[in-house]
Amino acid sequence: MSKIAIFDYGAGNIFSIKVALERLCVDVEVIRSMDNLDVYKALILPGVGNFDPAMKSIMPYKDRLLEAIGSGMPMLGICLGMEMLFERSEEGTLPGLSILAGEVVMLPRSVKIPHMGWNRLRINANSSNSVLLNGIDDGTWVYFVHSYHARPKDARVVSARSEYGVEFPAVIEYGNLFGTQFHPEKSGSDGMHMLSNFLNYLKR
Repeated sequence: MSKIAIFDYGAGNIFSIKVALERLCVDVEVIRSMDNLDVYKALILPGVGNFDPAMKSIMPYKDRLLEAIGSGMPMLGICLGMEMLFERSEEGTLPGLSILAGEVVMLPRSVKIPHMGWNRLRINANSSNSVLLNGIDDGTWVYFVHSYHARPKDARVVSARSEYGVEFPAVIEYGNLFGTQFHPEKSGSDGMHMLSNFLNYLKR
């Protein structure tokens, strides 16, 4: 398998996702430019940070990123990395990548924010062909650290949901695009299984 790129836009968990992938015997490289995306098998947008600073880092490469995704490059967005796929976020004023229709909104103020800890996945009944969730049981516990969540316009992109004050998408899948609101690299053996599922997808 060729190298997988992790784009560094100032996120705080690059080391943990890199180590998790290396445990799965993957050649991983942290990149700060997307000028040479064609040399990588897949791209990961990691998941800790603020929306506007992350978008400022990624916007110079937006056209190149859209071109790569349009040509079939698999991409996994984790937490903020998934949120940036949408059109806008209440966390900032800059537009998102607008690859997926919808917005990102704050969790309800009736619960403690940020949502930090373990919650169950509720896998959609129509997700039998899910790539990330292959071999994952409904009700599996995964680890979240977030204050915002996606609100897609097309519910069909949602493979699993979770609940914290409100029900929200936990797994997004659309063609060669994959996203998790939780952190698979912090979700124990089940999270590693999902990362392994993503890697197996790259072999197709």
